[in-house]
Amino acid sequence: MKPGRTNSLLDVSGIAVGNAEDEKVLTGVTVILPDRPMIAACDTAGGGPGSRETALLDPESTVKIVHAIVLSGGSALGLDAAGAVANRLRATGRGLDVGGAIVPLVPSAIIFDLLNGGDKAWGEDAPYRRLALTALETVSHDELRLGNAGAGMGAKAGKLKGGLGSASLVDSAGITVAALAIANPLGSVAMPENECFWAWPYERDGEFGGRSPTGRPLADLDFAFNGLQPAQNTTLAVVATDAALDRMQARRIAIMAQDGFARAIRPVHTPLDGDTVFVLAGGERPLADPVIDVARLGMMAADCVARAITRGVYEARSVPGWPAWRDRF
Repeated sequence: MKPGRTNSLLDVSGIAVGNAEDEKVLTGVTVILPDRPMIAACDTAGGGPGSRETALLDPESTVKIVHAIVLSGGSALGLDAAGAVANRLRATGRGLDVGGAIVPLVPSAIIFDLLNGGDKAWGEDAPYRRLALTALETVSHDELRLGNAGAGMGAKAGKLKGGLGSASLVDSAGITVAALAIANPLGSVAMPENECFWAWPYERDGEFGGRSPTGRPLADLDFAFNGLQPAQNTTLAVVATDAALDRMQARRIAIMAQDGFARAIRPVHTPLDGDTVFVLAGGERPLADPVIDVARLGMMAADCVARAITRGVYEARSVPGWPAWRDRF
Protein backbone atom coordinates (compact mmCIF):
# COMPACT_ATOMS: atom_id res chain seq x y z
CA MET A 1 0.00 0.00 0.00
CA LYS A 2 1.22 3.47 -0.89
CA PRO A 3 -0.09 7.01 -0.39
CA GLY A 4 -2.18 8.46 -3.20
CA ARG A 5 -1.25 11.33 -5.49
CA THR A 6 -1.76 14.12 -2.95
CA ASN A 7 -1.46 12.01 0.24
CA SER A 8 -4.71 13.58 1.40
CA LEU A 9 -8.48 13.23 1.50
CA LEU A 10 -8.54 14.61 -2.06
CA ASP A 11 -7.20 11.28 -3.34
CA VAL A 12 -10.72 9.86 -2.98
CA SER A 13 -12.60 10.65 -6.17
CA GLY A 14 -15.58 12.95 -5.77
CA ILE A 15 -14.32 14.65 -2.60
CA ALA A 16 -13.56 18.37 -2.35
CA VAL A 17 -12.39 20.29 0.73
CA GLY A 18 -12.55 23.99 1.57
CA ASN A 19 -10.95 25.86 4.46
CA ALA A 20 -11.41 29.31 5.93
CA GLU A 21 -9.80 30.76 9.04
CA ASP A 22 -9.53 33.96 11.03
CA GLU A 23 -5.98 34.45 12.33
CA LYS A 24 -7.04 37.25 14.69
CA VAL A 25 -9.75 35.16 16.35
CA LEU A 26 -7.63 31.97 16.05
CA THR A 27 -10.43 29.81 14.75
CA GLY A 28 -11.71 28.39 11.48
CA VAL A 29 -14.03 26.08 9.54
CA THR A 30 -13.40 23.12 7.24
CA VAL A 31 -16.03 21.91 4.76
CA ILE A 32 -15.88 18.44 3.17
CA LEU A 33 -18.11 18.51 0.09
CA PRO A 34 -18.80 15.33 -1.93
CA ASP A 35 -19.71 15.83 -5.58
CA ARG A 36 -22.76 13.68 -4.96
CA PRO A 37 -24.54 12.35 -1.84
CA MET A 38 -22.50 9.64 -0.13
CA ILE A 39 -23.15 6.85 2.35
CA ALA A 40 -21.96 8.07 5.76
CA ALA A 41 -21.38 6.80 9.27
CA CYS A 42 -20.00 8.14 12.54
CA ASP A 43 -18.38 6.94 15.75
CA THR A 44 -17.72 9.02 18.87
CA ALA A 45 -15.24 7.79 21.49
CA GLY A 46 -14.50 10.94 23.48
CA GLY A 47 -16.45 11.88 26.58
CA GLY A 48 -17.30 15.48 25.65
CA PRO A 49 -18.51 15.71 22.03
CA GLY A 50 -20.18 18.65 20.35
CA SER A 51 -22.03 17.70 17.20
CA ARG A 52 -25.00 18.13 14.88
CA GLU A 53 -26.99 15.43 13.06
CA THR A 54 -24.74 12.57 14.13
CA ALA A 55 -27.82 10.59 15.19
CA LEU A 56 -28.79 10.69 11.52
CA LEU A 57 -25.75 8.49 10.85
CA ASP A 58 -26.82 5.64 13.16
CA PRO A 59 -27.14 2.38 11.20
CA GLU A 60 -30.84 2.08 12.05
CA SER A 61 -31.69 5.53 10.68
CA THR A 62 -33.75 5.70 7.50
CA VAL A 63 -31.71 8.20 5.48
CA LYS A 64 -28.27 6.82 4.65
CA ILE A 65 -26.56 9.65 2.77
CA VAL A 66 -25.17 13.10 3.52
CA HIS A 67 -24.42 16.11 1.33
CA ALA A 68 -21.51 17.64 3.27
CA ILE A 69 -19.62 17.42 6.56
CA VAL A 70 -18.50 20.50 8.49
CA LEU A 71 -15.72 20.67 11.09
CA SER A 72 -15.45 23.89 13.08
CA GLY A 73 -13.79 25.65 15.95
CA GLY A 74 -15.84 27.59 18.46
CA SER A 75 -17.20 24.78 20.63
CA ALA A 76 -21.03 24.79 20.59
CA LEU A 77 -21.04 28.22 18.94
CA GLY A 78 -19.29 26.72 15.92
CA LEU A 79 -22.26 24.47 15.15
CA ASP A 80 -23.76 27.49 13.36
CA ALA A 81 -21.30 26.78 10.54
CA ALA A 82 -23.20 23.70 9.38
CA GLY A 83 -26.47 25.66 9.19
CA ALA A 84 -24.86 28.18 6.87
CA VAL A 85 -23.56 25.41 4.61
CA ALA A 86 -26.95 23.66 4.58
CA ASN A 87 -28.76 26.85 3.58
CA ARG A 88 -26.30 27.62 0.79
CA LEU A 89 -26.60 24.06 -0.57
CA ARG A 90 -30.38 24.33 -0.42
CA ALA A 91 -30.25 27.56 -2.40
CA THR A 92 -28.34 25.75 -5.15
CA GLY A 93 -30.76 22.80 -5.20
CA ARG A 94 -28.52 20.31 -3.41
CA GLY A 95 -30.21 18.22 -0.76
CA LEU A 96 -32.75 15.52 -0.05
CA ASP A 97 -36.02 16.00 -1.90
CA VAL A 98 -38.78 15.57 0.67
CA GLY A 99 -42.05 16.03 -1.15
CA GLY A 100 -40.65 18.96 -3.11
CA ALA A 101 -38.78 20.53 -0.19
CA ILE A 102 -34.98 20.41 -0.42
CA VAL A 103 -33.23 19.47 2.84
CA PRO A 104 -29.41 19.23 2.77
CA LEU A 105 -28.04 16.79 5.34
CA VAL A 106 -24.88 18.28 6.84
CA PRO A 107 -23.51 16.55 9.96
CA SER A 108 -20.98 18.55 11.91
CA ALA A 109 -18.62 18.40 14.88
CA ILE A 110 -16.62 21.04 16.70
CA ILE A 111 -13.39 21.46 18.63
CA PHE A 112 -12.92 23.68 21.66
CA ASP A 113 -10.66 26.63 20.79
CA LEU A 114 -12.21 29.43 22.86
CA LEU A 115 -9.27 29.79 25.28
CA ASN A 116 -6.35 29.72 22.88
CA GLY A 117 -5.54 33.43 23.15
CA GLY A 118 -7.39 34.72 20.09
CA ASP A 119 -9.75 37.69 20.13
CA LYS A 120 -13.12 36.17 20.99
CA ALA A 121 -14.91 39.46 21.73
CA TRP A 122 -17.24 39.18 18.73
CA GLY A 123 -20.42 40.05 20.61
CA GLU A 124 -23.51 38.57 18.96
CA ASP A 125 -21.85 38.18 15.56
CA ALA A 126 -19.86 34.93 15.84
CA PRO A 127 -17.64 34.34 12.80
CA TYR A 128 -18.63 30.76 12.04
CA ARG A 129 -21.38 31.28 9.47
CA ARG A 130 -19.14 33.70 7.57
CA LEU A 131 -16.18 31.33 7.71
CA ALA A 132 -18.32 28.38 6.65
CA LEU A 133 -19.55 30.16 3.53
CA THR A 134 -16.01 31.22 2.65
CA ALA A 135 -14.81 27.64 3.05
CA LEU A 136 -17.68 26.39 0.89
CA GLU A 137 -16.87 28.90 -1.84
CA THR A 138 -13.23 27.79 -1.93
CA VAL A 139 -13.64 23.99 -2.01
CA SER A 140 -11.06 22.27 -4.20
CA HIS A 141 -10.42 18.79 -5.59
CA ASP A 142 -6.75 19.59 -6.19
CA GLU A 143 -5.25 21.52 -3.27
CA LEU A 144 -5.52 21.06 0.48
CA ARG A 145 -3.73 23.35 2.94
CA LEU A 146 -2.48 21.72 6.15
CA GLY A 147 -1.48 22.97 9.60
CA ASN A 148 -3.10 26.30 10.52
CA ALA A 149 -5.87 25.83 7.95
CA GLY A 150 -9.61 25.77 8.44
CA ALA A 151 -10.70 24.30 11.77
CA GLY A 152 -7.03 23.61 12.49
CA MET A 153 -6.32 27.34 12.91
CA GLY A 154 -7.13 27.39 16.63
CA ALA A 155 -6.20 23.80 17.44
CA LYS A 156 -3.77 22.83 20.20
CA ALA A 157 -2.11 19.45 20.80
CA GLY A 158 -1.05 19.10 24.41
CA LYS A 159 1.45 21.95 24.84
CA LEU A 160 2.08 22.30 21.11
CA LYS A 161 0.16 24.01 18.31
CA GLY A 162 -2.24 21.59 16.68
CA GLY A 163 -3.68 21.76 13.20
CA LEU A 164 -5.25 20.15 10.17
CA GLY A 165 -3.57 17.09 8.70
CA SER A 166 -4.39 14.54 6.03
CA ALA A 167 -3.08 11.24 4.64
CA SER A 168 -4.09 8.48 2.21
CA LEU A 169 -3.37 4.89 1.18
CA VAL A 170 -4.16 2.90 -1.97
CA ASP A 171 -4.23 -0.90 -1.68
CA SER A 172 -3.28 -3.51 -4.27
CA ALA A 173 -6.89 -3.67 -5.51
CA GLY A 174 -6.84 0.06 -6.24
CA ILE A 175 -9.18 1.01 -3.38
CA THR A 176 -8.31 4.36 -1.80
CA VAL A 177 -8.76 5.19 1.88
CA ALA A 178 -7.90 8.66 3.16
CA ALA A 179 -8.33 10.72 6.32
CA LEU A 180 -8.48 14.36 7.28
CA ALA A 181 -8.01 15.24 10.96
CA ILE A 182 -8.22 18.30 13.17
CA ALA A 183 -5.63 17.58 15.86
CA ASN A 184 -6.71 19.31 19.08
CA PRO A 185 -6.14 16.71 21.83
CA LEU A 186 -5.51 17.14 25.52
CA GLY A 187 -2.90 14.41 25.17
CA SER A 188 0.50 14.72 23.55
CA VAL A 189 1.20 13.78 19.92
CA ALA A 190 4.99 13.85 20.54
CA MET A 191 6.91 11.89 23.15
CA PRO A 192 7.76 13.93 26.27
CA GLU A 193 11.16 15.62 25.97
CA ASN A 194 11.63 13.96 22.59
CA GLU A 195 11.13 15.15 19.04
CA CYS A 196 9.65 11.83 17.95
CA PHE A 197 5.92 11.40 17.32
CA TRP A 198 3.98 8.52 18.86
CA ALA A 199 2.80 7.56 15.36
CA TRP A 200 6.35 7.24 13.97
CA PRO A 201 5.97 3.54 12.94
CA TYR A 202 3.16 4.46 10.51
CA GLU A 203 4.94 7.30 8.71
CA ARG A 204 5.21 7.23 4.90
CA ASP A 205 7.92 8.96 2.87
CA GLY A 206 9.09 11.26 5.68
CA GLU A 207 5.72 13.00 5.86
CA PHE A 208 6.30 14.11 9.45
CA GLY A 209 10.05 14.31 9.75
CA GLY A 210 11.27 10.71 9.53
CA ARG A 211 12.33 10.46 13.19
CA SER A 212 12.47 7.33 15.32
CA PRO A 213 12.71 7.10 19.13
CA THR A 214 16.03 7.75 20.84
CA GLY A 215 17.13 7.77 24.46
CA ARG A 216 15.25 6.05 27.26
CA PRO A 217 12.93 3.10 26.59
CA LEU A 218 9.36 3.92 25.64
CA ALA A 219 8.12 2.02 28.69
CA ASP A 220 9.81 4.63 30.90
CA LEU A 221 7.98 7.56 29.34
CA ASP A 222 5.09 9.04 31.29
CA PHE A 223 2.63 11.82 30.58
CA ALA A 224 2.00 14.73 32.93
CA PHE A 225 -0.76 17.28 32.41
CA ASN A 226 1.50 20.03 33.81
CA GLY A 227 -1.12 22.75 33.88
CA LEU A 228 -3.07 21.70 30.77
CA GLN A 229 -6.78 22.39 31.13
CA PRO A 230 -9.20 19.54 30.46
CA ALA A 231 -12.36 20.48 28.50
CA GLN A 232 -10.40 22.60 26.00
CA ASN A 233 -9.93 19.85 23.47
CA THR A 234 -11.34 17.32 20.93
CA THR A 235 -9.80 15.73 17.86
CA LEU A 236 -11.95 15.16 14.78
CA ALA A 237 -11.42 12.98 11.71
CA VAL A 238 -13.17 12.36 8.41
CA VAL A 239 -12.32 9.11 6.60
CA ALA A 240 -13.30 8.72 2.95
CA THR A 241 -13.04 5.78 0.57
CA ASP A 242 -14.10 4.95 -2.97
CA ALA A 243 -15.20 1.48 -1.82
CA ALA A 244 -18.86 0.45 -2.08
CA LEU A 245 -19.98 0.21 1.55
CA ASP A 246 -23.34 -0.05 3.24
CA ARG A 247 -24.07 1.89 6.43
CA MET A 248 -23.07 -0.99 8.74
CA GLN A 249 -19.75 -1.49 6.95
CA ALA A 250 -19.02 2.24 7.07
CA ARG A 251 -19.78 2.26 10.80
CA ARG A 252 -17.37 -0.63 11.38
CA ILE A 253 -14.63 1.29 9.58
CA ALA A 254 -15.37 4.37 11.72
CA ILE A 255 -14.96 2.25 14.86
CA MET A 256 -11.69 0.77 13.61
CA ALA A 257 -10.45 4.21 12.56
CA GLN A 258 -10.65 5.35 16.19
CA ASP A 259 -7.59 3.17 16.79
CA GLY A 260 -5.64 5.74 14.80
CA PHE A 261 -6.26 8.23 17.61
CA ALA A 262 -4.64 5.81 20.07
CA ARG A 263 -1.62 5.37 17.80
CA ALA A 264 -1.02 9.12 17.63
CA ILE A 265 -2.15 10.59 20.99
CA ARG A 266 -1.37 9.82 24.65
CA PRO A 267 -3.64 9.89 26.61
CA VAL A 268 -6.57 9.58 24.22
CA HIS A 269 -10.40 9.61 24.44
CA THR A 270 -10.30 11.44 27.77
CA PRO A 271 -13.55 12.33 29.60
CA LEU A 272 -13.74 15.79 28.05
CA ASP A 273 -12.26 15.18 24.60
CA GLY A 274 -15.07 14.84 22.04
CA ASP A 275 -13.14 12.57 19.67
CA THR A 276 -15.32 11.79 16.64
CA VAL A 277 -14.77 9.98 13.32
CA PHE A 278 -16.99 10.40 10.24
CA VAL A 279 -16.80 8.00 7.28
CA LEU A 280 -17.84 8.75 3.68
CA ALA A 281 -18.14 5.98 1.08
CA GLY A 282 -18.22 6.86 -2.62
CA GLY A 283 -19.27 3.43 -3.86
CA GLU A 284 -17.22 3.18 -7.06
CA ARG A 285 -15.25 0.03 -6.16
CA PRO A 286 -17.16 -3.09 -5.07
CA LEU A 287 -15.81 -5.33 -2.32
CA ALA A 288 -14.57 -8.81 -3.23
CA ASP A 289 -15.14 -10.10 0.31
CA PRO A 290 -17.44 -8.14 2.64
CA VAL A 291 -15.59 -9.32 5.76
CA ILE A 292 -11.94 -9.41 4.78
CA ASP A 293 -12.13 -6.22 2.73
CA VAL A 294 -13.82 -4.24 5.49
CA ALA A 295 -11.18 -5.46 7.94
CA ARG A 296 -8.42 -4.31 5.61
CA LEU A 297 -10.07 -0.96 4.90
CA GLY A 298 -10.56 -0.38 8.62
CA MET A 299 -6.87 -1.05 9.21
CA MET A 300 -5.98 1.40 6.44
CA ALA A 301 -8.34 3.97 7.94
CA ALA A 302 -6.71 3.70 11.38
CA ASP A 303 -3.25 4.12 9.86
CA CYS A 304 -4.39 7.15 7.83
CA VAL A 305 -6.03 8.76 10.86
CA ALA A 306 -2.84 8.37 12.94
CA ARG A 307 -0.78 9.91 10.14
CA ALA A 308 -3.29 12.72 9.54
CA ILE A 309 -3.32 13.69 13.23
CA THR A 310 0.46 13.74 13.31
CA ARG A 311 0.78 15.71 10.07
CA GLY A 312 -1.59 18.30 11.52
CA VAL A 313 0.89 18.94 14.33
CA TYR A 314 3.97 18.63 12.12
CA GLU A 315 2.65 21.17 9.58
CA ALA A 316 1.33 23.68 12.15
CA ARG A 317 2.86 27.13 12.65
CA SER A 318 3.36 28.81 16.02
CA VAL A 319 0.86 31.32 17.38
CA PRO A 320 1.31 33.38 20.57
CA GLY A 321 1.34 31.01 23.53
CA TRP A 322 1.38 27.85 21.44
CA PRO A 323 4.77 26.88 19.93
CA ALA A 324 4.83 24.71 16.84
CA TRP A 325 6.61 21.33 16.85
CA ARG A 326 8.98 22.63 14.15
CA ASP A 327 10.04 25.58 16.33
CA ARG A 328 10.52 23.54 19.48
CA PHE A 329 12.38 20.62 17.96
